[in-house]
Amino acid sequence: MDDRVREIANFIYENDRLFKFLGAEILECADGYAKLRMRVEDRHLNAVGVCQGGVIFTLADLAFAVASNVGGKLVLAANCNIYYMKTAEAGDVLIAEAKRQGKGSKLSHYIIDVFKEDSKEKVALFTGLGYFLGKEFITG
Repeated sequence: MDDRVREIANFIYENDRLFKFLGAEILECADGYAKLRMRVEDRHLNAVGVCQGGVIFTLADLAFAVASNVGGKLVLAANCNIYYMKTAEAGDVLIAEAKRQGKGSKLSHYIIDVFKEDSKEKVALFTGLGYFLGKEFITG
């Protein structure tokens, strides 16, 4: 990981409060790619005892944010969709892996797979459309 990628990834990690709320960490990242991990805890569960869909969405969205911004250009989400495939329970470790599928002058498209680390069972498929704001990512 080059110094600029590391600087931006660290900035996102330190300043996006949802990383701390979720207990998520960045495992890997590069321009157009990110891999995050999070252990499902009791505080992430909904009323029926499975991981809240919003928590899974947020983990995928954080992977999208890291992958789309560590290249140095400021990108915000223009559209996101998620498809839930399996439930996750307390103790499960989830991986969100974001991969850029296409990049134009203004838009980029990402697919983020969320899966259980141990079994590799896919929990969700998230798609994100990023919009380039035309300026550098600001880190300070």
